[in-house]
Amino acid sequence: MNILSIETSCEQGSVALMTGEALIVRRLEGSATHSESILLAIRELLAEAGIVAARLDAVAFGSGPGAFTGLRLACGVAQGLALGAGLGVAPVASLAALALQAGEARVFAATDARMGEVYCEAFIAGEDGLPVSAGKPICCAPDAASLPEGRWFGIGSAFGVYPEVLARRLQAHLSGCLADAVPRAEEVARLAAPLVRSGGLVAPEFAAPLYVRDKVAFTTAERLARGGRA
Repeated sequence: MNILSIETSCEQGSVALMTGEALIVRRLEGSATHSESILLAIRELLAEAGIVAARLDAVAFGSGPGAFTGLRLACGVAQGLALGAGLGVAPVASLAALALQAGEARVFAATDARMGEVYCEAFIAGEDGLPVSAGKPICCAPDAASLPEGRWFGIGSAFGVYPEVLARRLQAHLSGCLADAVPRAEEVARLAAPLVRSGGLVAPEFAAPLYVRDKVAFTTAERLARGGRA
């Protein structure tokens, strides 16, 4: 199985090529340059593996939530490659990819959403070891984040940006935490594989980002209400 995957939902982006059990990965540093480096990185991956896009089984992308520009970039590149090669697309939730990286049975994935908010979602490992959502992704203030009963492993940039708030809010439910982890293309590829096997791909024109939050900035009144400046 050959799957090309793209993850640019945060500043540290990546692309990966899964060929059978092997994975080749390229890191993309700096969100401002993702659009400049992503196509070159993809060409390098395909050349290193000695395959062309038409031999792929699917193109996968981290659909979000995350930075709006990064989500649109990943989706657009995946659509373009898939259309050109006659392939299906596998949108994979970025928080699920982050949860898979933790390698724990019960994971709370939380990333910095900027604007004083976090994206978060709880996951439980399924029989195949892949994360299954225990709710739905939400966008909220860090002091509004909550967990189901039990012990959970925390992962994601929100724990680095809001360590005191989240520790006070969630510490009683956390068994551990990895605050410097970001969603990666290799986990996106691993989560896309079952979609390929089950026929769960979507046509390129129907692939779309998962924004969760529908706005990119607060109004002046909203900033003032949150204690900010006009």
